[in-house]
Amino acid sequence: MTSIAVPEHPWLLPGELVVPAERDRARPRRTTRDWVVDSLAFLIGLLWVLFVTADGLSPNPETAIPLPHDWMVGADALIGLVCCGLLWVRRRWPLGLAVATLPLNLFSMAAAIPLLILYFTVVVHRRTAVAIAITGAGLLTNLVFSWARPDPAMPYWATVAWGVVITLAVLAWGMFVRARRQLIVSLRERAERAEAEQQLRVAQARHLERTRIAREMHDVLAHRISLLSLHAGALEFRPDAPADEVARAAGVIRGSAHAALQDLREVIGVLRAEDGGDDVPEPPQPTLADLPTLIAESRSAGVRVNVSDSVAEPGEVPAALGRAAYRIVQEGLTNARKHAAGAAVTVDVAGGPGAGLTVAIGNRWPVGAPSGGTLPGAGTGLVGISERVTLAGGRLAYGRDDAGDFRLAAWLPWPA
Repeated sequence: MTSIAVPEHPWLLPGELVVPAERDRARPRRTTRDWVVDSLAFLIGLLWVLFVTADGLSPNPETAIPLPHDWMVGADALIGLVCCGLLWVRRRWPLGLAVATLPLNLFSMAAAIPLLILYFTVVVHRRTAVAIAITGAGLLTNLVFSWARPDPAMPYWATVAWGVVITLAVLAWGMFVRARRQLIVSLRERAERAEAEQQLRVAQARHLERTRIAREMHDVLAHRISLLSLHAGALEFRPDAPADEVARAAGVIRGSAHAALQDLREVIGVLRAEDGGDDVPEPPQPTLADLPTLIAESRSAGVRVNVSDSVAEPGEVPAALGRAAYRIVQEGLTNARKHAAGAAVTVDVAGGPGAGLTVAIGNRWPVGAPSGGTLPGAGTGLVGISERVTLAGGRLAYGRDDAGDFRLAAWLPWPA
C-alpha cells in the first residue's frame, strides 16, 4: 500500500489540495480556509451592494448617473443580494452560474463585485479555453455597461479601458492560482508515483530473491533426494546384505532425509515470509572448493565419478563463479543418477583468469530402462542451469555428442 502524506495543517489548504481522497471526489468538502474565503467574499460583496445602494439613493451619486426611479435602485440592490447569495455555491457550479449571470453585467452596478468573484472562480476551476471564452463575453458586456451606466467623471473609452484592465488583472490572478494548484497536484502525484514505483521495485527484488533461493534449494533437494533414492535402491536390490551394511545404508538414508527436510523447511520459510525472507537465514552457499565433498557424496552412493581438475589458481576463483560451477556439476551428477543409473560419470573442470572456466559432465547414454525405473523429475533443472549461465554471461550446451554419450558443458567468464 502507498502511504499518503497528510499535510500538517490541512485546514489551511483548499479542499482540492488537502488529500487525494478529497481531490478525487466530485465536490471536495470545504476546509476551514474555504469557509473563511467564502465568508470574506460574501461580506465584501454585501458591503459593495450596500455602498452602491446608498450611493444610488443619495442626491448626488458618485458611482454612476442617477437612476430615474428609486425602485430601480432597489431592484439593482436585490439583484446584488441574490448574487451575493450565489457566492456560497459558486464552487459547485462555477461555469453555470457565470453563464447564467452574464446578462447582469450589462446593467447591474450592485452585482459588479459578486459577479467579478464568480468570474475569478471560473478562471481558477475551469480550463483556460473556458476562462478565455467567459473573458471575451465579459469584455463585450463591459462595452454595453459603460454606455448604459456611464461614469459622470470619466469619458466612455476611459471607463471601458478600466473595465478591460480590471478583467485582465482578475484573469491573470486566477490563472496564476490555477497554475500553482496544478503544480502542487502534479508534484504530489509524482511523489506518490515515485513511492509506488519504489515499493514495486522492492516487491520485484523480493520476488527475484525468493526465486533465486528457491532455485538454489531445488538443486540441493534434487541432489539429496537422488542420493537417498540410490541408497534405498541398493537396499531393495540386496535384501540379504550383511546387517552392518544395511545399518550403514539406513544411516545414510536417515541423514539424507533429515538434510532434505531441513532444506525444504528453509525454502518454505523463505517463500512464506511476508517481508521477503529477510528474517530467514540463508544457508551458506557452496563454492568451487566444495566440489570434492560433492564428488565424495556421489561416490559414497555407488556412482563412479572420474574427476579432472586443472583449474589455475583455484583459490582466486570468484565466489559467484565458483557457486555457478558447483551447481552445474551438482545438476550433472543428479541427472546422471536419475537417468543413467550405474553409468560412469566424468567431470572436467578447467580454466583460469582471463581464459574463463569450463565445466563439463559426461556419462554413457543409458541402454534400456533401469530395473527400478527412473527417478521423477520436473524437467526444470537444466532450465535453471541455463538461466544461471546466461546471467553469468557464459554459454551452455547439453545433449548427445558424436560418440552417443550425454554431455553437459558450460563456459563461464573469469575476469583476468
